[in-house]
Amino acid sequence: MFTGLVESFGTLSARVQRGGLLQLTITTPHYATKLHNGDSIAVNGVCLTALMAEEDDTPHFSADLAAETVERTTLARVPIGTRLNLELPTPAGTPLGGHVVQGHVDGVGTLVSLDPVSGETNSVPTDWRLVIRLPKALMRYVVEKGSISVDGISLTVAGVQEDCITIAILPHTYWVTNLHTLAVGSEVNIEVDALARYAEQLRSSDAKEQLTLAEFIARGF
Repeated sequence: MFTGLVESFGTLSARVQRGGLLQLTITTPHYATKLHNGDSIAVNGVCLTALMAEEDDTPHFSADLAAETVERTTLARVPIGTRLNLELPTPAGTPLGGHVVQGHVDGVGTLVSLDPVSGETNSVPTDWRLVIRLPKALMRYVVEKGSISVDGISLTVAGVQEDCITIAILPHTYWVTNLHTLAVGSEVNIEVDALARYAEQLRSSDAKEQLTLAEFIARGF
């Protein structure tokens, strides 16, 4: 389990086909010294298994992508040299600073805009407004003030419009993650709040009672 608080970054340095798997090599001076074969790590929000971590002149690790990961995420398409958000699993007992992120990407969104909000401190924007277009199938899991993971970053939804969501981005998040490297049209990995999926499943099991969502919530979910 992860929390969506990006701790470091890596750079995609290679992507090769090995048999039936696509293998990535990610350069990261911070994590290569901490990873062992078989360790889990979130890469742009995708839970992967680290392989062949090495501390040479260019500290790096590799990870294989299964067919499901290739189809559902951006990792098979991002260009070599792309900056990637990295996060290690959250140890048991650690305070959850973000929200529960499983590393199981639900789909790919598209960056519509990322604009500074008027108002500056020392000529630096105080925050940014991020707009992302989501697959329509995911919109039912998104609510205003709810949590969502974008490329592994735990964020809070500020607004919902048809097939787009708006998110306020603080300077710290903008600069320590890959957000400041993205351009309009960039694809991003989306993981909706797991609680929303469980709520839908539980509500479906009570469908015979014809509960409205408000009634379902009122019952104490």
